Amino acid sequence: MSYLKFDKTLMINLEQSLSKEMLRTNKSGAYSYSTIVDCNTRKYNGLLVVPLPELDGENHVLVSSLDTTVIQHGSEFNLGIHKFPGESYSPKGHKYIRQYECDANPSTIYRVGGVILSKELIFVSHENRVLIKFTLLEAHSPTRLRFKPFLAFRRADQLCLENSVLDKTVEKVDNGVKMCLYAGYPELSMQLSHKNEFVSASNWYKDIEYPKEQERGYAFHEDQYVPGYFEVAIKPKESIYFSAGTTPLAPRRMKHLFEEEAAIRTPRDNFTNCLKNAAYQFYNKHDDGQRYILAGYPWFKYRARDMFIALPGCTIAAKDAGLFTAIMKTGIKAVRNFIEGKPLDCKITEIDSPDVLLWFIRAVQEYARHASIEACAAEYGKVVLEVLDFIKRQGHPNLFLHENGLLYSNGKDLPVSWMNSMQYGKPLVPRSGYLVEFNALWYNDLLFGAELAVTLGKTTVSDAYVKLTEKVKVSFNKVFLNSYGYLFDYVNDDPKDFSVRPNMIFAVALEHSPLERMQQKSVLDFVTKELLTPKGLRTLSPKSGGYNPTFEGNEEQRTRAYHQGTAWPWLIGPYLEAYLKVYKFSGISFAQRIIYGFEEELADRGIGTISELFDGNPPYRGRGGVSYAMSVGEILRIHRLVKNMINTIDSTI
Repeated sequence: MSYLKFDKTLMINLEQSLSKEMLRTNKSGAYSYSTIVDCNTRKYNGLLVVPLPELDGENHVLVSSLDTTVIQHGSEFNLGIHKFPGESYSPKGHKYIRQYECDANPSTIYRVGGVILSKELIFVSHENRVLIKFTLLEAHSPTRLRFKPFLAFRRADQLCLENSVLDKTVEKVDNGVKMCLYAGYPELSMQLSHKNEFVSASNWYKDIEYPKEQERGYAFHEDQYVPGYFEVAIKPKESIYFSAGTTPLAPRRMKHLFEEEAAIRTPRDNFTNCLKNAAYQFYNKHDDGQRYILAGYPWFKYRARDMFIALPGCTIAAKDAGLFTAIMKTGIKAVRNFIEGKPLDCKITEIDSPDVLLWFIRAVQEYARHASIEACAAEYGKVVLEVLDFIKRQGHPNLFLHENGLLYSNGKDLPVSWMNSMQYGKPLVPRSGYLVEFNALWYNDLLFGAELAVTLGKTTVSDAYVKLTEKVKVSFNKVFLNSYGYLFDYVNDDPKDFSVRPNMIFAVALEHSPLERMQQKSVLDFVTKELLTPKGLRTLSPKSGGYNPTFEGNEEQRTRAYHQGTAWPWLIGPYLEAYLKVYKFSGISFAQRIIYGFEEELADRGIGTISELFDGNPPYRGRGGVSYAMSVGEILRIHRLVKNMINTIDSTI
């Protein structure tokens, strides 16, 4: 029985089914993404969406959707569905769906009279190609299938309108056709595994609507081009494969390629495997050999902070430490080029954000916890000491080491932390001065660096780091700890902001804390009482001014809520790590309840994955990016940590 399975009752209820989306990706950042009834509800949806570095580096929707029609006795039953103005859905193919499930790959069962047809989708790992397998499970009379492709050839963040510059030229390839609608785009090859008839019947389908874009306050109408359709006979128990890709494919290869790809998929048959599967979808490998963690889908890039935060969970916790090493090679190259003032020579962005180097060291520390301090020192010790030296000698243009041992950053004009929302050209949350997680990371990273230095035989360096942490600890408590027992989020020359925010949790969660045990418990208690939700930590306490927990509306409305009360799943990682640090083994059952509370999210919104953020108030709706690397990575990481603790208990019994 499939872990992720939806029956007819849910599938025909568009109010429920249109909120659930399925994402499949490959290793270049291309993807196939739609609702589970194949009705596109946002401009980022598409059957074949590919990054085009030769054009502008952005993702582009080539094939928006593929309508499938079952033909028997001259009657046609279209299984597709599109939204048009006036709450009109056509052709309402969802009413034929009997079940949808996703184990290794998405599979839909349709029933039309005496015809039972299955559809399975695979997105090929190392090329820009989607394969769809259609199997006629049952039929009592001759049956034909018709496939009608809806083409867009536009950026994923834009919309297409009917125009006269589109190139309607159609060229034949084996069992199919190829087209290129606009200059600069790659050719699109659409083929079947069986001999078929392609009927040229070019037409524009106008005013297709995307309700998710309407909700977000953006333009939401699009015209899509249909060049014609494929028609083919199919026999009972027979399978026919449809391929859409940027290169042609030999028809005889389709079945083998589909089976080859299906065999390497991680079955989504439990909570852990769903998260592993989601984690691997963020992994990208480019032609130059460089490897990355994509920050999320559908609109994110390779952001440095996201990459280093998500990396341990998406690799080590997914039991693929080799992938950590491979991706970290790209990360180290970017870090070294930055501190040496050289061009990055890679796709990583925002490497100059002041906290990125601190998160980089924390990622390396997670590797040391997995391997050993000796193995970590041999692999990463040198670069960690280089980074710490760079910070100490004031090499960063916006990370200043003050006499009190604390790090200071100017965030009044541009955001400097993960709370990076902007409004009217200024940070919405003006975190500037001494930031609490910056300095918690600094204290932790210095002591970790001291361990590496000792392992490398650099005792003088280690002693200097330890001596500096003594100053950091005193100053940290003096600057951040307030009389109420929690930590200021940031401190500068302005009047102190007493807002309760989640960043203080890192002062408890990290391996080395500048706080004493009772101080750690006090901070944890505040976070638990005011910020904890079932879906993550709120970015602001409901008791603090400006609390805005609902992430909806137009761009301005969403921006005002982004870090002002919404709950972020990735913060559950450090929160539970802090909780287990304070309560030790007695906290395991609580941690498990929190972790498995995310299980219901795997069957909602992004199927098998975790959203970027959630509303801070019930019913805690998922919002933002449908699949987010930091969310998946940190939940996987803390899930693995809890399992390791349980194994430790079991081994002592």
